[in-house]
Amino acid sequence: MSSHDHASTPTIERHVDVAVVGGSAAGLAAALQLSRQRRSVVVIDSGEPRNAPADHMHSYLGHEGRPPADFLRIAREEVRSYGAEVLTGRATAVTREDAGFRVELSGGHVVHARRVVAATGLTDELPDVPGLAEHWGGAVIHCPFCHGYEARDSRIVALVTSPMGLHPLPLLRQLTDDLTVLVHAGVTGDEPQLEALRAAGVRVVVAPAERVLSDETGSLTGIRLQDGTVVDADTILIGTRLHARVAPFAGVGLAASDHPSGVATHVEADPMTGATAVAGVYAAGTLAEPMLQVLPTAAAGSRVGSMVSFDLAAEDLAAAARPSAHAADWDGRYSGDQQWSGNPNGSLVAEVAGVAPGTALDVGAGEGGDAVWLAENGWEVTASDISALALERVGAVARDRGLDIALLQADANAANPFGGSRYDLVTAAYASIPRTPDGRGVAHVLDAVAPGGQLLVINHDTQDMDAAAERIDPEQTRPFDHKAFVDTEAIVAAIAQRPGWVVEVDERRERPAGAVSTHHVHDVVLRARRGA
Repeated sequence: MSSHDHASTPTIERHVDVAVVGGSAAGLAAALQLSRQRRSVVVIDSGEPRNAPADHMHSYLGHEGRPPADFLRIAREEVRSYGAEVLTGRATAVTREDAGFRVELSGGHVVHARRVVAATGLTDELPDVPGLAEHWGGAVIHCPFCHGYEARDSRIVALVTSPMGLHPLPLLRQLTDDLTVLVHAGVTGDEPQLEALRAAGVRVVVAPAERVLSDETGSLTGIRLQDGTVVDADTILIGTRLHARVAPFAGVGLAASDHPSGVATHVEADPMTGATAVAGVYAAGTLAEPMLQVLPTAAAGSRVGSMVSFDLAAEDLAAAARPSAHAADWDGRYSGDQQWSGNPNGSLVAEVAGVAPGTALDVGAGEGGDAVWLAENGWEVTASDISALALERVGAVARDRGLDIALLQADANAANPFGGSRYDLVTAAYASIPRTPDGRGVAHVLDAVAPGGQLLVINHDTQDMDAAAERIDPEQTRPFDHKAFVDTEAIVAAIAQRPGWVVEVDERRERPAGAVSTHHVHDVVLRARRGA
């Protein structure tokens, strides 16, 4: 599972159990369920949540009043803590292939997935009244449950543009005694519900709106009608037309249809499982159920994630298979051209040169550049990797050079991956170990160090990767999410909890000479010794 020095920056093809297209509440909730079932998951997130214009979200138990961006930050961290990746970018096309689906990403990278969860949600089309858009997400709201309380006792104008616009009106009377219903279009003034509102003392105006008005500070003040009359307002409730985001799925025949509400399109899906008419593609959240708030949207995503888990489990059971979640991804990487330079990592050479040889375990050996160098310098080496194809390449190089290197296919997060063996040196250069909440992979690596032995970890500096990620726009998807993998800080923290261990080196360095990369400028080198 190693990522040694790049000879170029090629198009990357990933292989996962599930690709989740859409990284808001539904998509992230589905990813959490799936990753907790030990499935490999990649979420592709264009960074355009529907509720982004709102300052806060409401009626979400446990997250009441939280800014949407904070909610997404927390949710992404929870998903990543189980090794699921959240890629910033766009899925541009989803098509079917023999083993499932091909998801093309902006920037040219590809994700191959056994199943796809469509969680792309909706876009809002506001009524065509000038000035509304400037206040959208603030003084212009669409849902009494989401933002009505914050408008209580203010001057509320309900702008009716369709029969659905009549539906929330009784709720507004409980929020304020200063309510005006402005019938702009879509219904006639003699609707029975309007008559009932008039009888209850609500002002009903049937006239087309011309413009939303604001004062010199930008605050909303009212609506000017076409006859010049001004209706004062602090808050305007509108109904939007909702459009399902289905463009990426055209290649598999997934299309939007009219929703019974008359004001939305949606993807028809089984209400329990989320299964669509396209076998293997599931729809979650508002894409399938347009009227959901954030809390039930997340619940729907969680439900769909569990149903996809059942689907995959049934397929694996029928095949008598129990696949390692991430092995297929790395086998895909090692099924084509050589990935790395074949040279040893310069920092490893600098740290190990002069150390008396003994037994060594190379975790995430990749194509064996480090393992071969260690063997040539007298070490008794075991090369470990999650990918059987990577180990075949290590074995081929070892045979060509007349070296005896033991090969061990192992997932650091599996039970007892290294068989209880201990080594004088355990090294991991750019080893991509998915995170788990209990830090199992880190614990297994530390356990493999013999008393008196050394651990050497070389990782890309996350400061560089964070900076690179900030520069990536949705049209240039970065194919990996480093925040889903164990970093050096996690290893240092785990060492601190173990008596007898001493950190001898923990420093940021420029990458060794010969390393070619467009976004990895520095490495973090950690060397620690276990007490005898």
